[in-house]
Amino acid sequence: MKLKQLAITAFAGLQVAIPTFAGDGIATNSTEAAEIEALKKEVQELEQKVSLLEHQRELDQQTNAAASQDQVQDLDQKVRILGRQRELDQEAAAAAAKTQPRLSLGANGFSFGSADSNFVVALHGVLQVDSRTFEKNDKVPGNDSILLRRARPILSGTVFRDFDFLFVPEFGGGTPGASSSATTPSIYDAYVNYSYSPTFQIQAGKFKAPVGLEQLQADVYTSFNERSLVTDLVPNRDLGFELHGDIAGGVVSYAAGIFNGIGDARNSSNIGFQDNREFDGRLFVQPFKGTTLTALQNLGVGAGGSWGQASITNTLGLPNTTGGSQPGYFTDGQQQFFAYSNGVVAAHTHWRLSPQGYYYYGPLSLMGEYAISDQDVRNGSRSASLHNTAWEITGGWVLTGEDATFTGVTPKHPFDPHNGQWGALQVVGRYADLDIDNAAFPFFANPASASEARAWSAGLNWYLNRNIRVNASFSHTSFTGGASGSPSTAPGSVSSHAEDVFFTRVQLGF
Repeated sequence: MKLKQLAITAFAGLQVAIPTFAGDGIATNSTEAAEIEALKKEVQELEQKVSLLEHQRELDQQTNAAASQDQVQDLDQKVRILGRQRELDQEAAAAAAKTQPRLSLGANGFSFGSADSNFVVALHGVLQVDSRTFEKNDKVPGNDSILLRRARPILSGTVFRDFDFLFVPEFGGGTPGASSSATTPSIYDAYVNYSYSPTFQIQAGKFKAPVGLEQLQADVYTSFNERSLVTDLVPNRDLGFELHGDIAGGVVSYAAGIFNGIGDARNSSNIGFQDNREFDGRLFVQPFKGTTLTALQNLGVGAGGSWGQASITNTLGLPNTTGGSQPGYFTDGQQQFFAYSNGVVAAHTHWRLSPQGYYYYGPLSLMGEYAISDQDVRNGSRSASLHNTAWEITGGWVLTGEDATFTGVTPKHPFDPHNGQWGALQVVGRYADLDIDNAAFPFFANPASASEARAWSAGLNWYLNRNIRVNASFSHTSFTGGASGSPSTAPGSVSSHAEDVFFTRVQLGF
């Protein structure tokens, strides 16, 4: 279009440049007229060429535009094809993944299982290396010791989606309610659990009886090396069947079962020792767990209990023999301060009741528990119903600000000195009291036994990471009653003076 305008402008200029004198009567000569006609013709030809060029350019532009459009469409089609191919590859990979076993390695242990999680096997473990140092140790040789407190490989898993199992052997040298010198491997937990739903589960085998709160807390999460005096009066692990579940996401938890029945703080053997059975149960409520009241979400209260009858007189229905030759109760340092006299056996009814509760909020932790163990006993022709009681309260504060929970503390900054990270620190304190029924004296108790033990403890827990923990604590236990002089065996060697013991622990748990 610009060329055509240029030609017209040039032609107009020529017309202006050629003078005409018609008005003056002067006629152009024939040569000039011919030149003008020739110029006009040239201009016309030029206009035609310009028009042809512009038309050709328009045709070329249309052709190029069409070609570009075709090219864009072709590229778009290829992109779509590649995108679909990628989707197909992803679908194929996802389908293949569904058929492949899954492997998991992490702070929560090692596990592998089927792609649909219907079959899973997990490996966990607990290793605790302790030391105990007694201030007054002249009467109990060997009590100052470094010991392998617990050494447990833990095998758990699932078969056919709804059936869970747990198998826990113990290779350590010290168990609650047993002599610290015990080294014989034993089976601690061995059960199968059918999980129809979180609210309805059935468990069978050997596991912790659902009574004591602190006893039910896992060993790797307890505030101190040893549990409080309250656990002297509740059962440990027993063989039986249990119905249990969590309602409304754990707002209400319940457990009820029938068991062989065991003495206070005992672990059951793999067979029963009597024909009668014991009934154990527990109800625990966290009323604010599902609410927006953050400060009360981890408040829980409940109660556990048991009831059973001995069909025959026996000693296995009494507490374990911890550091002595007769059944009895033991201190924080796992020394026996009370023992039944020779010839005493469990007889008839034995019932327990344990009101309990805890509260966790930010770095604060509180736990409290009360226990009653009402035990019928007999010694020859004499019999009595002994009403033994205990209570404890434990508190803690995480100095580094992490949240305290029933399942321990997870450091925000796991131990890594190269980057200036040191884990989490928690201070803990506890007071506990165990009172023996006065009716135990003098006919059913060893005369060197104390009738009451009072213990206070303080400690520092260092969580290097989720799996490694180091503890240090001190416990002081004083007694009412007990031996006088310098007896050489328990319970007199323990009850004759206050127990002061310093504990340390290095723990691996995963």
